[in-house]
Amino acid sequence: MIHNQMSRRRLLGLGVGLGTATALSLAGCGSDDEPTATGNGGKDYTGPKVDLKLWNGFTGGDGDIFKKLVDQFNGEHENIAVTTATYRWEDYYAKLPGAVSSGSGPDIAVMHMDQMATFAARNLIMPLDDVASALGLTEADFAPTVWQGGTYNEKRYGIPLDMHPMGFYYNKALLQQAGLDPEQPPTTKDEFTAALTALKGAGIQGFWVSPFPFTGGMTAYTMIHQFGGSLFDEAGAKATFNADPAVEACTWLVDMVKQGHSPGNVGQDADWLAFKAGKNAFNFNGIWQINDAGKSPELQWGVAEVPQIGSQKAVWANSHNFTIVKQRRDDPNKVAGAKVFINWLSEHSLDWAAGGQVPARKAVREDAKFAELKNISTLAPELEYAAFPPSKPGIGDVITIFYDSFNEAVLGKKPVKQALDDGAAKADKLLEDNRKKYGS
Repeated sequence: MIHNQMSRRRLLGLGVGLGTATALSLAGCGSDDEPTATGNGGKDYTGPKVDLKLWNGFTGGDGDIFKKLVDQFNGEHENIAVTTATYRWEDYYAKLPGAVSSGSGPDIAVMHMDQMATFAARNLIMPLDDVASALGLTEADFAPTVWQGGTYNEKRYGIPLDMHPMGFYYNKALLQQAGLDPEQPPTTKDEFTAALTALKGAGIQGFWVSPFPFTGGMTAYTMIHQFGGSLFDEAGAKATFNADPAVEACTWLVDMVKQGHSPGNVGQDADWLAFKAGKNAFNFNGIWQINDAGKSPELQWGVAEVPQIGSQKAVWANSHNFTIVKQRRDDPNKVAGAKVFINWLSEHSLDWAAGGQVPARKAVREDAKFAELKNISTLAPELEYAAFPPSKPGIGDVITIFYDSFNEAVLGKKPVKQALDDGAAKADKLLEDNRKKYGS
């Protein structure tokens, strides 16, 4: 189970892009006059039976829930049969371009928000504006950042299913051991600092900082936005993760090690395992860990919104979207059936929320039944200030450079400013290469 979680979550943080030889060997960007498949945008399908292949990366507990939903859909639609293939996310995005090129790819692909622009630029997925139009979906139905993240070059390529932010996990038993209120986790920088001091006095290293993308890099991403910075400029054309707010944010995290609140070399996933073992009190981690924490009955824990350490609220987040994959020769019946499935699953996203995701649709989030999913719904307000990756082709590979820079800073290989300066220089070069490669 740990291996599956690591595989899945690492991609959530890494945002691994399409900088592979397979991807670059594909045809160039599609033109504006390429045909979009016909149909009524997913309202219904009355054609002959179609068999659809769907790829996803849900290797954890959410995979079981996803499969049950697919089975339910198949039971309700005699003329559409969906079969799923599940891959680890790090294999998924590398495998997909070659499969499409050879004609063995899926009809529907689940895709993270920060990947869609890359696949759209490579002409591997098709526009879905007609789906949004036919179903009456607008930005008002979603959080603006989630809705906007599904577009590229003013065309919509993804229908949002969910958003998955970081959350603040706290060990109630350790808080009580340090003389703190176990039901009142810190919400501000001062409260967080005071709690760490109390924990340290009780012999507890309260907040382990991982040097790895998951979860250290995602935490650094969060803090940079909280301190008023960003990884890139507004156009996504230049790296800004070496600007003063980013340096201040990363320095705050590195100081956790220097001040003795964290070991100096936390292994991959060791921060979460230590949290469950009662060795640290606080952990910033993905919403999907809620179900994993619930499997440890001896663990006294809670989850809350990430504390505001900087001048504003912000939190790393990503989103799963449904996309329709372009084929060598598109079958209008299959495309129409795929749109029906996407609409159906989107409408059933309350059931999907049980897998540890916040539904993308506003109406579902406001449903009283969603509020009953106590821990998951606790993190839903983060959607309003979530910091999503920019929708730019190849951006995942550039974010990886930031994660590598943060790794060097946490491990003490370079001073924080130097590590971020060196990384930003590499990132700017890759951003320029991406503009040439993708034509945007």
